[in-house]
Amino acid sequence: MPSAPAGEHRAGSAGEPAQADDEVWDVIIVGAGAGGLTAACVAALGGCSVLLLEQAPVVGGTTAISGGMVWIAANHKAGAAGRPDSVEAARNYLAHTVAASDRSKLETFLAHGDEAIRHLESHTSLRLQPVATYPDYYPDLPGATLGGRVLEPVPYDASGLGPAFKLLRAPLPEFMLFGGMMISRQDIPHLRRAARSWRSALHVSHLLLRYAVQRLRAPRGTTLYLGNALVARLLRSALDLGVQIRTSTAAQRLLVDAGGRVCGVETMQPAQGCGQLHARRGVILATGGLSHRGALRTCYVPAAAGALTAAVDPGTAGRGACMAQAVGARLSAPTQQGAFWVPASTFTRGDGSRGVYPHTVSDRGKPGLIAVGADGRRFVNEAVSYHRFVQAQLAAGDAVPAFLLCDRRFLWKYGLGRIKPFTVSVSGAVASGYLKRADTIDGLAAAIGVPAAALVDTVDVYNQHARNGEDPLFGRGGDAYQRHLGDADHQPNPCVAPLQQPPFYARAVYPADLGMSAGIGTDDRARAQAPDGRPIPGLFACGNDMQSIMEGAYPGPGITLGPAITFGWLAAREAASAPLVPGTVE
Repeated sequence: MPSAPAGEHRAGSAGEPAQADDEVWDVIIVGAGAGGLTAACVAALGGCSVLLLEQAPVVGGTTAISGGMVWIAANHKAGAAGRPDSVEAARNYLAHTVAASDRSKLETFLAHGDEAIRHLESHTSLRLQPVATYPDYYPDLPGATLGGRVLEPVPYDASGLGPAFKLLRAPLPEFMLFGGMMISRQDIPHLRRAARSWRSALHVSHLLLRYAVQRLRAPRGTTLYLGNALVARLLRSALDLGVQIRTSTAAQRLLVDAGGRVCGVETMQPAQGCGQLHARRGVILATGGLSHRGALRTCYVPAAAGALTAAVDPGTAGRGACMAQAVGARLSAPTQQGAFWVPASTFTRGDGSRGVYPHTVSDRGKPGLIAVGADGRRFVNEAVSYHRFVQAQLAAGDAVPAFLLCDRRFLWKYGLGRIKPFTVSVSGAVASGYLKRADTIDGLAAAIGVPAAALVDTVDVYNQHARNGEDPLFGRGGDAYQRHLGDADHQPNPCVAPLQQPPFYARAVYPADLGMSAGIGTDDRARAQAPDGRPIPGLFACGNDMQSIMEGAYPGPGITLGPAITFGWLAAREAASAPLVPGTVE
């Protein structure tokens, strides 16, 4: 247990000096997602004693189940991928996509994002690689790139975590194969072609053999990709740097000394009960944001959006924004643009747990699927980004829920939601209600409760043009991002094909947040702010706890994790350089 240097006074509770058995750390971080783990590593690199608190029994938060993309403008790796970038181009792109009220934090992100990545890769196990062919979400706007601006974690062998592998939150079961095998984006085309390509068949055979060997010694596959690899690398780094990690520990409230400085956290553990932990330099909040904060969340989303979220549920104890507000921090002003959206379907798993499947990139952009509202009519270009899809749902007025429709060929080749490609039988999904099935389009209309005549006409009109790879109504497949989501093997349009092979299937999708854009107001040094703009001494925020610099816009893949890492890095550097200020707690 860390102890204060001789003669140093520790903060206690109720204005009294700390007792000899109190725990005192330089920096305490609440939340172990990308932002919190980054901050823990950087504070430790700065010579601080660091305690990382996580309410869940595992670390990683929503990052661990995410795609793990990290949007960093003008990063030093983009040029090597053949996608040179510049801060000026990124600034131009963000000016066309983000209506930010505080441009200074955007500028801070642009100025320090690559610096943060360089520093972390030089001193930790974090390794990122550029994705050369992942376009920004508005690829035709000035300053957009077709790739390189987004980075992904280099795959990680989880055997390097040793016993700590059990601390890592597993991906969603629906995103793994055979009960625990992760696959990369590059593996997916091979899986689709395995039955008609020897090269792909060998590739898939290698994957299966590797997975079988790994399962002999681990509860799931140890070759990690996406957000799971990102968290694993940061977790390995934090452990190597001496960060103490406490899971199943809920932060209840912040401690404040007599001078108004945040100096610790009151916690709750199932076995030990309440306790107080003291921070000599600062507390960094990275608890995941407002997604599960009920009434508070409703201040930032339209009423029609409902309460569904794809973010990890942190539990019921006090979260970052509520704790910060209690010590005088400001939160985002009320708005209906306070979420990062994704269409999602819900279901009950075999173990009784509730599943939320985010329909990000696996199905909507593929050829042979359309989305309709309650009137049986299309309302959106289905291949646009998940955020734009939900914005269109909410704007349509009668598209909550919306219904994704496809035919037998599509379902077999691409899957739909939690139904994986090449599923031999979907009878269970039909019986449970997850899928609606009918032999005719008008029968499907009856199954989902939309006007039959309208749906038949919608499909007929769509099919008439889709046979030629065209979509005159919405221009699907009309930009580089949409084509990236499609199937490159399908021509002439990778996003368009008719629905014509019965039976036909439908699945309802609802607006869900991937995380909230609204959050704790901070300055460009990640210091939490009072309503008048003054920093609250000793308190910092990053990740989804921090009011996003994107302010409800979603310009590209990784625009939550890029800022989370950058401002986690900045918060930790700021906290590590703060003066040691012992005090008393009010």
